[in-house]
Amino acid sequence: MDPRSIDARRAAFFGGSRVAFFGGSFDPPHLGHLGVARAAQAALGLDTVLFAPVGAQPLKPQGSTACFEDRLTMTRLAIAGEPGFAVSLADAPKSSGAPNYTLETLIALRAELPSGSALFCLMGADAFAAFRHWHRAAEIPFVASLIVASRPGQRLGDLMTALPEGLAVDSLPQSDQSAEEIELRRCILRNPAGAQAPLYLLPGLEIEISASEIREQMQIRERARASAGAPPPERALLPIPVSEYIRAHGLYR
Repeated sequence: MDPRSIDARRAAFFGGSRVAFFGGSFDPPHLGHLGVARAAQAALGLDTVLFAPVGAQPLKPQGSTACFEDRLTMTRLAIAGEPGFAVSLADAPKSSGAPNYTLETLIALRAELPSGSALFCLMGADAFAAFRHWHRAAEIPFVASLIVASRPGQRLGDLMTALPEGLAVDSLPQSDQSAEEIELRRCILRNPAGAQAPLYLLPGLEIEISASEIREQMQIRERARASAGAPPPERALLPIPVSEYIRAHGLYR
């Protein structure tokens, strides 16, 4: 059986009817990813957040720094013990070597979920900034409702410039009630055919972490260690099991 089908069925069993797909390189998975997922889970009452490391990201032809197997293992370690979080192989590398397109992955996931389930596509502000360049991006919100975690002070206009051609904002963001005092805003997207889809915004998340920053920090520490100097102070950017895995396997040197 296709492992992607197994993971989708596991999601349906594991978490009920409100499932969010959270794709990305996870190179490495860090505390920012967990913070975004927790906020979305609480604000929208998600039953399951599927963390899906991507095999071949179309907008990153150079590929990821760590191999897929390492990124998958680190993702499992990062979410271990987190209620409602699960790892998905929905975006695993294809045997053909073809790129993984989010639209195709979401269509496959939706087909596997029970009738009446709500499927969401969760992403951070950095990913959404490039959304207009995604493969058939204008179709994605009508397969899975978008949840975008924006930064503090980021203007709505900045986010809307990321919308692909053919999508328009049909209504201004309205504040919704959210759990655990997490701010949630909702607006409506409309396509030329008149179809509508919600776009959920999570503004004001104090999460400023980038995977490239982490990889650079790990390299600095390794150089300091190699020169017998004292390593620089380290910010808490990674779950402890992920940090230990990186050191044990010599990643990002």
